[in-house]
Amino acid sequence: MTSYTLLSAAKINLYLEIIGHRPDGFHELAMVMQSVDLCDRITLTSHTIPMRRLQCNHPQVPTDSSNLAMKAVDLLTDKFPELANRGVEITIEKNIPVGAGLAGGSSNAAATLVGLNLLWNLGLTQIELEKLSAQLGSDIPFCIRGGTAIATGRGELLDPIASLTDLYAVLAKYESLSVSTPWAYKTYRANFSDRYANIVDQATLQERQQRVHAGPMVTAINDKDTEAIGSHLYNDLERVVLPAQN
Repeated sequence: MTSYTLLSAAKINLYLEIIGHRPDGFHELAMVMQSVDLCDRITLTSHTIPMRRLQCNHPQVPTDSSNLAMKAVDLLTDKFPELANRGVEITIEKNIPVGAGLAGGSSNAAATLVGLNLLWNLGLTQIELEKLSAQLGSDIPFCIRGGTAIATGRGELLDPIASLTDLYAVLAKYESLSVSTPWAYKTYRANFSDRYANIVDQATLQERQQRVHAGPMVTAINDKDTEAIGSHLYNDLERVVLPAQN
């Protein structure tokens, strides 16, 4: 048996603006995303029999087919039918808080895809993994790439920008508090859809993108101006998440 252990990093949104409603049902977004040192640890062990099993030390993390890491296994075996008889055991050492908006599940799926690419000698490039991973979730491509990036589309289109170093953030969460990202977007659409455009064509998208306000944050990052970065933190989803916690 062969094993690989990978670090699965959390990510934070330094900026998140909802631009409009896309024809595919997703939101068109403009985000500035940053990976952080807080990590889960993912161990993948190969098996010679077609057994697939997931274990996790956190009781709130599902270990069945609903877990994104298991969906990552299914995604690869659907793409490469010759892998149908390969077995794998996945162990997740969970350090990223659950339901905290830190992309813990997405990061686990990203690490699983990268690990299986190594474990099964698939030879997929990073770009190929990112493109494939977008089928599982909009922020999984960023979790594969890491660093600092502008994300557009539904979050899967990435443009890297200058990496942030020597910057510290305090992440705190009540253990009993959990926020569902799909719920947050659905609630935002229900309450604020009149504030953004229906993206029906490229012209509408380009017009709306010209009014995105992420520029000062990107400038602050490029200038390594930590005070300015702090002052330009922004997330549209706070409009629905914060009132729901009161």
